[in-house]
Amino acid sequence: MTKYVKRNGRWVDASSGEPMLTEAQRTGPIPTPTIISDIQPYRSPVDGRPVMSRSDRRDDLKRHGCVEYEPSLSPTKGKIRNKAFAAKRGLTVSEEFR
Repeated sequence: MTKYVKRNGRWVDASSGEPMLTEAQRTGPIPTPTIISDIQPYRSPVDGRPVMSRSDRRDDLKRHGCVEYEPSLSPTKGKIRNKAFAAKRGLTVSEEFR
């Protein structure tokens, strides 16, 4: 995605300096800023410390040697294979592990 900055009162491409196209010149939607809200506060499941922001979350993960959940990192790709784990939580074992 192209990043635009304001230089000399005009919006230009940050890397090339080319001016941003007007609505009449564009074939698609006009780019607009995206704002990502902060996370809801919660307590760390590892040590119980409050996690109040995304930076707190990153620090908490790093402090405890954890990583953000990513299904591709899981050997089972997020599928359940342990019968005892599933039974304790009211879940079912994935078809391929039965």
